[in-house]
Amino acid sequence: MKNIEIRTEYITLGQFLKLADCISTGGQAKMFLQETDIRVNNEPENRRGKKLVAGDIVTVEGCGTFKVVQA
Repeated sequence: MKNIEIRTEYITLGQFLKLADCISTGGQAKMFLQETDIRVNNEPENRRGKKLVAGDIVTVEGCGTFKVVQA
């Protein structure tokens, strides 16, 4: 599991995917979310604007499992 550091109170799922190197641009997020199995704390999630906070565990099919941590 890889830690992804945030410096703000939360990060959106769309921003997170870019930070975790699962997508290269924010514009890819919408389509990526429609085509890829993504789970936040073991619950299916496909909303680009979903707020992730420190402690959340994100699993992205084909990309890995990540933990959101406060910097």
